[in-house]
Amino acid sequence: MFSTLFKLKNFEKNFRFFAPFSLACFLGFLTFAIFAIINSPNDYQQSNAVKIMYVHVPAAWMALLIYTLMAAFNLSGFIWKNPFFYLIAKSIAPIGCVFTFITLITGSLWGKPIWGSWWVWDARLTSVLILFFLYLGYIILLSSFDDKNKGERIAAIISIVGFINVPIIKFSVEYWNSLHQPASIMRSGGVSIHPTMLQPLLLMFGVYFSYFVFLSLLRVRSEILIKKLQK
Repeated sequence: MFSTLFKLKNFEKNFRFFAPFSLACFLGFLTFAIFAIINSPNDYQQSNAVKIMYVHVPAAWMALLIYTLMAAFNLSGFIWKNPFFYLIAKSIAPIGCVFTFITLITGSLWGKPIWGSWWVWDARLTSVLILFFLYLGYIILLSSFDDKNKGERIAAIISIVGFINVPIIKFSVEYWNSLHQPASIMRSGGVSIHPTMLQPLLLMFGVYFSYFVFLSLLRVRSEILIKKLQK
């Protein structure tokens, strides 16, 4: 039953609605996020540098979310033998890779004034760097085989095995000595971040997520058209 939700005919039928809707959500979230970030307070220790958080943290959330979806779609491809799952995973991988790159760059920009260094071999930073290489490895593997079906299956296995890195990233600040602070939102004691900072974070996540949905729809549609032309 789950597999029937991901049929080419269903996608093509709903594309005209979901693509404009996701674009409208992106523009709406972006408008509110800009005002929320401008009006958010500076940190008493980090001053204005704290506002890098509103780009960095939601990008990290998206990097983890997209990798989780990519691994889930690849696993579903194995279970239900539906090639559309592999197509979706292939389409969203470059988007996740870009979000991971944004996470690394903004983390360095934030770390320099706060830690005094562009990079340290911190558990969180190192595991996110590994995530970036997992994305790159998956993308490279997809184009490294003349037999595209074989390439999809091998890349899928790598992505599924690599998923173990996602909980490592999440819990790295709790199990190892880390320069990163512990979780402020997804934690057992409840949200500990002030609403004036939480609101811009959630709005920027809305910006990223709606943009991800819009771009994913375009990329999936493009992959479908390419496959049709190759037949």
